[in-house]
Amino acid sequence: MDLVWLGAFLLGVMLLFLAGGVWIAMTLAIVGWIGQAFFTNTLPGKNLFSAFWESSASWELAALPLFIWMGEILFRTRLSEQMFEGLAPWLERVPGRLMHTTILGCGVFGSVSGSSAATCATIAKVALPELKRRGYDEQMALGSLATAGTLGILIPPSITMVVYAVAADASIIRIFLAGFLPGLLLMVLFSGYIAWWSLAHPDRVPAAGERLSFGQKLKRSGSLIPVTLLIVFIVWVLLAGWATATECAAFGVLGSLAIAAGGRMLSWKNFWEGLTSATRVSCMIMFILAGAAFLTKTMAFTGIPRELADWVNGLGLSPYALIAMLTVLYLVLGTALDGISMIVLTSAVVLPMIQKAGFDLVWFGIFIVLLVEIAEVTPPVGFNLFVLQNLTGKDSNVIARAALPFFGCLVVCIGLITVFPQIVTWLPDVVMGKSK
Repeated sequence: MDLVWLGAFLLGVMLLFLAGGVWIAMTLAIVGWIGQAFFTNTLPGKNLFSAFWESSASWELAALPLFIWMGEILFRTRLSEQMFEGLAPWLERVPGRLMHTTILGCGVFGSVSGSSAATCATIAKVALPELKRRGYDEQMALGSLATAGTLGILIPPSITMVVYAVAADASIIRIFLAGFLPGLLLMVLFSGYIAWWSLAHPDRVPAAGERLSFGQKLKRSGSLIPVTLLIVFIVWVLLAGWATATECAAFGVLGSLAIAAGGRMLSWKNFWEGLTSATRVSCMIMFILAGAAFLTKTMAFTGIPRELADWVNGLGLSPYALIAMLTVLYLVLGTALDGISMIVLTSAVVLPMIQKAGFDLVWFGIFIVLLVEIAEVTPPVGFNLFVLQNLTGKDSNVIARAALPFFGCLVVCIGLITVFPQIVTWLPDVVMGKSK
């Protein structure tokens, strides 16, 4: 069978199983089995066991459950309330005022949680009631929270980045470093839009509150000290080369437990709930990765990725045309799949194409993460939309419309890192040297 038709057939089988509600991990494994059993001369059973073992027996992957657990610990404490109280005094004179707390709060919490849904839910629980009580526009608050919550997967540490690094066999530390400047850029774009909107609609922004002295602001910001120290410590030991990404994740868990215990927020109940939730999420992700590893073996045995890479190369597409094609592909996938599934389902085919076109895998990792962020706020399967729908009772399509301007900010950010890839590659090149 022609490899193009074989690829189309396997894709059709995969979509059929996914539409039928079969688990993503099982779908990947079944499609891999069909591909090896009927279209290669290899033994699928032997390859299945080896793929599951190789994908799980990874030191780098050990960072995944630790980062998830760290986010779960912080999610179940009063950290979000402390961050809101600490950030609010500094924003009273900025156009949009307390509306920026959604951006800053998501950025700060996202840097220690690694989860988009956890970031969105945690900040929304505190920010929405407070902003509504003070008379801020609810649509703007919902839109900013839905999109700013995605910063949890862009600002390191990030669960999605770990998954991509394992799938692409890339350096986790380099990808972590690459996420800082795009994350800062995205926060600036979000806050810039809020400031512009506030100046254009002054009647929809409440009057400024009391003016505090510098000392009073510092006093109220004392609650930010624990989480700030945790972030600085994790980044410091990572950049200094004193710890690997996995060891940093372990430090993050210990730091989170220390913050919770020091603030008398750690109980046996929330400790156990955080641990069990992190276990469930970690097992789900690792199961998906194992299925993807088996499918990757199938793709390698059939030669489909090499054929696709040669086909794309034969089209003579410019780098921008290839990126435009992949952008459309991931936007379409984002309407039906979550971010991690998007990565593991496509990595076996897309990564060889990217390497053939000469793109940096670290840069492409941030590119994919930004597209995954868009998927988080794209109906019908937008996780952040579901989070806010459960919190507010509003329809997910209403929230998606509120997030549309911030959706545009995400698109602008993707355009900027494509035209200026140094935004992504500069920091890891400076800290670790240029990759070979």
